[in-house]
Amino acid sequence: MPFNWRRPFRTDGGGGGGGVQTEQQQQRNGGGSSSSVDRFDSSGEVTDGSLKYTLEKGENDSPVSYQEASGAPVERRSPLGYDVGSITIIFLNVSKMIGTGVYSTPSAIYKGTGSVGLAMIYWTLGFFTSLASLCVYLEYASYFPNRSGSEVVYLEQAYPRPKWLISTTFAFQSVALSFSSSNAIVMAQYLWRCGTSTPTDWQLKGTAIACYTCAFLIVGFHTRFSYWVSNGIGIIKVLTLIFISITGFVVLGGHVSRVPEPKANFVNAFEGHATPYGLTNALYRIIFSYAGYENAFNVVNEVKNPVKQLRRNGFAALVIVTVLYIFANIAWFSAIPKAELAEAKEIAAALFFSRVFGPDKAVNGLNFLIALSSFGNIVAVALGSSRLIRECGRQGVLPFPRFWASTRPFGTPLGPYALKYTLTVLMILAPPAGDAFNFINDLYVYPSSVFQVLLGVGLLLVRRRRRRLGLPRSEFRAWDPVIAFNILVYVYLLVMPWYPPAGGANAGDVSFWYGTYIVTGIGILIGCGIYYYLWVNLIPHVKGYRIRQEVLVFEDGAQSHRLVKVPVAEVAEWDATHDAVGRPLNVNNGKSGSGSHQKNDDQEEVGKVVRIGDPEKQ
Repeated sequence: MPFNWRRPFRTDGGGGGGGVQTEQQQQRNGGGSSSSVDRFDSSGEVTDGSLKYTLEKGENDSPVSYQEASGAPVERRSPLGYDVGSITIIFLNVSKMIGTGVYSTPSAIYKGTGSVGLAMIYWTLGFFTSLASLCVYLEYASYFPNRSGSEVVYLEQAYPRPKWLISTTFAFQSVALSFSSSNAIVMAQYLWRCGTSTPTDWQLKGTAIACYTCAFLIVGFHTRFSYWVSNGIGIIKVLTLIFISITGFVVLGGHVSRVPEPKANFVNAFEGHATPYGLTNALYRIIFSYAGYENAFNVVNEVKNPVKQLRRNGFAALVIVTVLYIFANIAWFSAIPKAELAEAKEIAAALFFSRVFGPDKAVNGLNFLIALSSFGNIVAVALGSSRLIRECGRQGVLPFPRFWASTRPFGTPLGPYALKYTLTVLMILAPPAGDAFNFINDLYVYPSSVFQVLLGVGLLLVRRRRRRLGLPRSEFRAWDPVIAFNILVYVYLLVMPWYPPAGGANAGDVSFWYGTYIVTGIGILIGCGIYYYLWVNLIPHVKGYRIRQEVLVFEDGAQSHRLVKVPVAEVAEWDATHDAVGRPLNVNNGKSGSGSHQKNDDQEEVGKVVRIGDPEKQ
């Protein structure tokens, strides 16, 4: 039976049950409750060439905004609730930033920069690069304050044409790299250091999987409780770094007999040699350690008065973490000789504890605190990235929209959580344990740098379009030099990794070719572009149909786009009976103005529920 967009689903004779209501059926219902589909006033639409902008207003006390109609539909009332306040914003960011980076990357950063002084400058540079990016995110959030998902939304709106290209590329990149295996592996390493035995590779992998399973159970079944856990562990993280910082100053003052020369590393602090490859590798480690300053932007639609809250609390979180990072590194350099630190790999903090307190139970307790810090990072990452992946699914570019968008049965984005869990377990089991940490970190950063460059440039494009349309200025506006600095940093991170290390092609931070992560990241992006061309252009041209979007409204109030195949002969009729967002036009008592949507005999006029079940129609 050929596909028919007029009646794409098999109907269910009952009026309830777990289904999805189309926009037309919502309108037959007289609009439903306040959590039903949004109302769009045609007078609020703005046209700019092929682009059409719609007026949007959410219930999170944000001002009205304009977004390009090909973007995912705005959920006026967040189906995930409004449980994110000032404290949660701070600790969502803090818990993601303070994870494994400050404990596991100091040795790689020192080796890359070649000197103590330059390493400390790099940790300070991380503040300015993160602050510049934070300003870019803030301006985007002020344009689109009723959409969660951060980069998903901002790239979608900055590059709306070709339609769905950037959304498809970012969605599949985000899905493919949505694992948190490095954090789970480091957590497992520190848990094993609490004991006396040395784990085998498979014991380490098994412990890492168990750690991530615990995090999945916490975030998957209750949103508010998961925020409480994130906040609680975030407080412990801050207190742990405060303790380490104070201990470092005590050591630096010469009050610890186990460290006879605490100031030795600070004499001739800039003595040493660095290579372009080493400097670039160190900057990658810095970016990884500060990753998380943007985490709260993934939950914008769950925040009341989001721009004001994010501006104040996002900056506060970044300052707190920067100060703690610098003090912690002073502590490492005061207690650990440079030669020993250069060989520490992922265990710099454990060396610090051993040299200051000795190999006793106190050190084991501190190792447990670092493991707990890693766990908090896993939870915070899961909370933020689940919203990002959910927003990718709501765009319609991924199959099975219910899986991504629905918040049933626990009021959480269980589909994205399940995806992250599956990929994380696979990535823990697949790579060799010794190279997993460095390779996976690099694989995450390179494609991310591509999108960060696009974000910076895209912000200038959004400004230009809004200025041309005469739209009001944003609530927050980043300085132009800040945007330029942000773009240049990430352009540098795209170009310099191609420079080979001094020891040859296999002398990088992994045992195989140094550029493997670059080629892999680029391959993922190119593969996404090829898929897009086949899916949106070539195959529809050969088979005689075009892709159009429609709005789905789920029983929990969640909304999503679904991309459907419309035969070429019916494209004009579709366009005449649907608005730019994909909602039916001129619906009156079950009939469209053009008469093309006559009520079927087996359809009820009110509250009709239809099912999503045929993958061909996704």
